[in-house]
This record gives sequence, structure tokens and C-alpha cells, in this order.
Amino acid sequence: MKAPPFGYVRAQSLDDVFLLRADCGAEARLLAGGQSLLATLAFRLSDPGTLIDIGRVAELRGIDGTLAGDIRIGALTTHSELCRSDLVRERLPVLAHAASLIAHPAIRNRGTIGGSLAYADPAAELPAVCVALDARIVAASPGGERRIAAAQFFTGLFETALAADEVICAVELAARSAARPAVILEVARRRGDYAMAGIVLAAGRAQDRLIDPSIVFFGVGSGPVQAAEAMAILDGRPAGGEALAAAQAALDRDLDPPTDQHGGPAMKRHLARVLLARALAALREPGKARAA
Repeated sequence: MKAPPFGYVRAQSLDDVFLLRADCGAEARLLAGGQSLLATLAFRLSDPGTLIDIGRVAELRGIDGTLAGDIRIGALTTHSELCRSDLVRERLPVLAHAASLIAHPAIRNRGTIGGSLAYADPAAELPAVCVALDARIVAASPGGERRIAAAQFFTGLFETALAADEVICAVELAARSAARPAVILEVARRRGDYAMAGIVLAAGRAQDRLIDPSIVFFGVGSGPVQAAEAMAILDGRPAGGEALAAAQAALDRDLDPPTDQHGGPAMKRHLARVLLARALAALREPGKARAA
């Protein structure tokens, strides 16, 4: 299929983005990596009128580890850059691992973290990681910047809390503490496919007990889904036995999966229970995280 007719302009700076948006009207769309947008254009699911290419905006690039305990990742950072960054691999290894699960090299070389968050696909890995790690989404507008907690950023199916005049300029995350490891696991039909279901789990450890666990699922709802009841059950308890069984049972109340091309709610809940057990095991034995 062919995309509908559209105009094309290239922004050279963040101020330029705001000016072009004002000139091109509300139907204009921002083009970063384009790995989701170009597909929707090809199927005529999008009809933007004008594409504003932000790929050369320097203010949206870079990975900065000099902030006090935080890492700031520019919105135009590609998935491949997340995988290769020594800083990300050392201080946010779950984010580097999540990026490595996305599609295939050609997609990872062009797709960006800002684009993934703005598109808000419910089966995408990076939104779930950001929610689980309490990331802040930095949104810029002509009036300045504001920071949105990731848990409040994703508001519905392909919907976010971004205002019409805002653009994601960065993501800020606290560097990982060795005392609070995190893992990401997913089930997909083939390597590189969207996940049928996935989990991001981060938790502190005190001896064999979990402290303040954060459990976020993807591919099982309209966006990243926090398993609040399961989190409460596991908090302060050993990650196995009766606590695990109770947390798995609680997922039937935490999750309300829709039917999609992969299967129905019962299958999604089953996968979520399996993934929770695997993720808890991976926290105990980190070497198993990638193989699970």
C-alpha cells in the first residue's frame, strides 16, 4: 500500500520544532526513527498532512550520567545505542537488555526511546521498563520543560499525557543500586516479534525477602500494567512458596487482558503467572534472566 500525500520539513533545533508545529497545524506529526509511524502511513492508518523530521535536533541526543544519581537519556537515542552504551549497561542493565529484545537490528538502528514512549504500544518493552524503574519523562513545550512520572504518562491504548504542543526531549532514570536488581522477560512466538506477554520486575532484597517490589506487565492490557495486588502480597515476604502462589492468584484481579492476535484473556493470565515465577527466580539467580 502507499502512504497518503504529505509534506515534509526538517527541524534543526528544538525551537525550530515548536515553530514548525505552529506553522503546520495540529495534524502535523513528528518523525524521529519512523519505525512505527512509517508503517501506519503505509497502511493509511495515519494521515498527518506534514511530517516534521526531528532527527537532527542536537538537544534531543546524548546519554548523560553526570546528574546527581540519575541518567538522562535523550529522546533520539536509538535502541542500538542503548544496547551499546557502557554507561547504560553498567548502571541500567535492564534497560540495555530490554532494548536488545526489540525487533531486529535494522529496527533497533533507527527506532528511538522517545518514539517508543510517545507511540505507547502496549506490547512495547521500554514503556514497561520506565514504569517499573520510576522514570521521569521530560516533556518540552514553548513554555519550558515539565517532568511526568512514567506511571502517569501512559493513559490508554496508544495514548499518553503529552499535551498537543509538547515533545519528549529526554528520559531520566535513577541509576540501579546493586541492592535493587531488575529483570525483564517476555514470551514471543519468534525472536523479534512483539511479546505475547512480558514482565519487568524490580525489587530490593533483605536476606531472602523482597522489599518494595515493582511488577509491570506489557502485552496484557492497553499499556504498561502495574500488578498492584501482587506487589503488595510479595512485599516483605520470601519470593516463593505460598507468597508466590498468592501473588500469581492475585494476577487474575490485577490484569484484565484483551483478546488479540495471540490469544484470549485466559492465555494471557497464564503467561503472566509463568513470567512472574520466572522473574522471581531470575532475581535470585541473575544468570538465568536472559535464558528464561
